[in-house]
Amino acid sequence: MPRNIRRWRWGILGAVLGGVTPVLAAAAPRPNVIMLITDDQGYGDLSCHGNPVVRTPHLDRLHAESVRFTDFHVAPMCTPTRGQLMTGVDALRNGAMNVSSGRTLLRRGLPTLPGMLRAGGYGTGLFGKWHLGDNFPHRPHDRGFDRAMWFPSSHLGSVPDTWDNDYQDDSYRVNGEVRKFQGYTTDVFFREAMAWMGAQRDAGRPFFCYLATAAPHGPLHVPAKYREAVRPRLEAALDRLPQLAPAARDNLVKFLAMIENLDENVGRLEDWLRREGLRDNTVLLFLTDNGSTMGHRYYNAGMKGAKVTLWEGGHRVPLFVRWPAGGLGSPRDVPG
Repeated sequence: MPRNIRRWRWGILGAVLGGVTPVLAAAAPRPNVIMLITDDQGYGDLSCHGNPVVRTPHLDRLHAESVRFTDFHVAPMCTPTRGQLMTGVDALRNGAMNVSSGRTLLRRGLPTLPGMLRAGGYGTGLFGKWHLGDNFPHRPHDRGFDRAMWFPSSHLGSVPDTWDNDYQDDSYRVNGEVRKFQGYTTDVFFREAMAWMGAQRDAGRPFFCYLATAAPHGPLHVPAKYREAVRPRLEAALDRLPQLAPAARDNLVKFLAMIENLDENVGRLEDWLRREGLRDNTVLLFLTDNGSTMGHRYYNAGMKGAKVTLWEGGHRVPLFVRWPAGGLGSPRDVPG
């Protein structure tokens, strides 16, 4: 088994199931689990990893409070990573090996992470990207999620998506029903996820929340205030960065602005967890689905390659794990 696949299996499933299952067996208060996965954000697209432009204070704080897997690897594109994450089975065996061409579908009959947690008494919710099948029996609510608020295919505005979805005031599928929501996509997913988690808590049920943002995957749409905050910082850093054409520079501004909006939502989530008394007994994992689509153009944390490449920059990503009540020990780097 390749070293990076071995590390993936024991890194993710060890962190989630290895942390949750013993607690279930001991009949102690069961921890909640939030898995936050962003789309096309790379290892270097965080200020805590030395990025010279983007500001991610809330993710930086999570980094400082977490066990950090600094040599953690996924697949170099999204569907294989997500399928492996949901099953613990290599993409070439689970069927979800590509992002199109009928090769995004998890094999029927494979146990899934939400299905196992649901069998253990957890409420299970997905908010955001699925990309493991749009039709029965492959939809997220067919594969273990009680509540799934999601969009089809790879990104908002793709061919099977609702017409005119553009990251603002979009329509999403809630289990089998299409519903329209007001607000910017990342704001909406975090808002709806927090409302659902609150309802699970009120019902006395532990929860598994899979919060899988559309951002910062293209198309690169983001409210102007975030672009306006990033642009002067990028301009000030240009003499320390590789030369960028004007169009590439504009795309980079929007990409980093999407990350800063995402980081702001992480701050909202943290405030909510603390206010609701859920922070200490919640396992919070943060990772990304593949290498950056923009890092190789401006800052790649010393790595070569980008999304879809087999260089390290295509598949080495951050993984932060925090569980204050779980006895994980002091925040630290785990290098291998």
